[in-house]
Amino acid sequence: MKERIIFGYDPFVIPFTLGVIFILLYLGTGTVRILLSLKREEAINLLSSIFSVKIFKTFKDILFDVLLHIKIFKRNILLGYMHTSIAFGWFMLIFIGHIEVILYTPQRNGVIYYPVFFRYFVMETSQTLRGAFFFFLMDLFLLIVISGVALAIYKRFRSVRLGMKRTTRLKTGDKIALWSLWMIFPLRLLAESFTADISGGSFLTSTINNLLGRFAESTLYMDTIWWAYSCALALFLFALPFSRYMHIPTEILLIFLRNAGIKSTSSRDGFAESEIYSCSSCGICIDACPMSVSGNKSEYTSVYLLRKLRRRRQDSLFMAEQCLMCGKCVELCPVEIDSCRLKLLKKRENFPNKIFDYDYLGKREPVVESRANLEKKSKVLYYAGCMTHLTPQIYRSLFNIMDRAKIEYSFMDRDGSICCGRPLILSGGENAAKDLVEANSKIILSSNADILLLSCPICFKVFNENYNLKGVKVMHHSQYINLLIQEEKIKLKKGDFSVVYHDPCDLGRGSLVYTEPREVISAAAILKESSNLPNESICCGGSLASRRFTQSERDSVTLHSLEKLNVNNPQKLVTSCPLCLKSFAKLNKRETLDIAQLVENQMI
Repeated sequence: MKERIIFGYDPFVIPFTLGVIFILLYLGTGTVRILLSLKREEAINLLSSIFSVKIFKTFKDILFDVLLHIKIFKRNILLGYMHTSIAFGWFMLIFIGHIEVILYTPQRNGVIYYPVFFRYFVMETSQTLRGAFFFFLMDLFLLIVISGVALAIYKRFRSVRLGMKRTTRLKTGDKIALWSLWMIFPLRLLAESFTADISGGSFLTSTINNLLGRFAESTLYMDTIWWAYSCALALFLFALPFSRYMHIPTEILLIFLRNAGIKSTSSRDGFAESEIYSCSSCGICIDACPMSVSGNKSEYTSVYLLRKLRRRRQDSLFMAEQCLMCGKCVELCPVEIDSCRLKLLKKRENFPNKIFDYDYLGKREPVVESRANLEKKSKVLYYAGCMTHLTPQIYRSLFNIMDRAKIEYSFMDRDGSICCGRPLILSGGENAAKDLVEANSKIILSSNADILLLSCPICFKVFNENYNLKGVKVMHHSQYINLLIQEEKIKLKKGDFSVVYHDPCDLGRGSLVYTEPREVISAAAILKESSNLPNESICCGGSLASRRFTQSERDSVTLHSLEKLNVNNPQKLVTSCPLCLKSFAKLNKRETLDIAQLVENQMI
């Protein structure tokens, strides 16, 4: 038998060592390139976050998101265990291996391959390795990792059992990395089992060593398995940059950048690059995306767009233009990749360079008349916007509510609307929308109103994010109605009928308004929830963001959403968005109302 503790080297370590050198050079080069692309202010923010208390949050996020995968655990225990067992288990095997080297062979500390192949080089003697505790830990975490790999293999064939109807299609690099990952840990188990009677083992490796019997004495078998283990590791490391598993190291950098407050300003800047390479292709966004229920549109979901962006494919713009921008993929992404922002940036970079005719804006007088009192400025300024003008029943009900509450209000766009600008922004024309923003801002600020009241979540989101309306509180009408109820300016009788509420994308996920609409509905009727959590509400299908979605495809999304909403058999469907109201009303067999209509019907 070889005197391993003396020599500490064997040619089989060469493949692994070359793989480590390659991946370290690749990661080092990529990290430097991303850091150099940061603006001076971003670089300062990054350094400040590292040398401040923010670093503790960064470490916590790395532990919870990169190693423990808590977000996936919350969605599905088996799926979470699969990811956690492989990521955290592998980390612990490497960590314990380094501890063993430091404790028992400090002269080998710093040798790249030594912690990984420790069981090959070190014999169990009274002078060297005697730690039964470490034997147990290494066997335990190896077993945990192998159980995760077994689940991963099972998921490839029965993904539904792990809570996923669809999984991501794999490219060549993904397949090579995946197959090598599947081989690494069974080979490690065999290799360490062959040497368990020499280097020591525990409940797993020692048991297998006993079962191997006569083979354990064979140097030929033993060396062959250790060579195979080293080659599997090398294959994985060489395939890593060209596979989905690149997210393992890149996500750590992304967390540092995100916690420093850095955001992407183009679809290929440093932060965007870190997001693109941090996508694990887990496929959670495929089931989440409303496009997945519409024919072959699942191929346009965020995971495939990020793959196109990563490979700098020209058709990534076409894919970005398909998206409904509902934000559900962002909400459910375990890595928190803001794929909607990347799509928006991609469209912005390719927005046509043409001049828009805004001459009509200068002809509009920035004067707002009050319906309640024409001689006095109103505290509440109501802006209907384009979509609410197409569903006038919403603002009629709202005006009746405010009249009953004796609220003085003004109708900003009674005689015609200047668009809020969000449809243009969603098309990539943020700069082109600036004239609209400026014209609306001038009218709003000149009104001296305290509250800008809106019925459209699309308008609500853009007025909050893209306007600078100092001194003016932007409120959605569901929030304002709830305020009127709390202040007892209106009273409702609670009906004995049941209602399900649909969270509009831009009001719920987009603006985090979940509570107020439900409080209003609960005061007016019996509230039933849908099969989805509020933050996982399905798009109505009527989104203005997509330039490629046909009406039949939109209808399939609407019907899918209705199926989820009506699962508890409510008598009525209530929403708080004019676009959702139009989309649902034409296909829903149940009565469909805006929240203002429901409240108007139940006022005492």
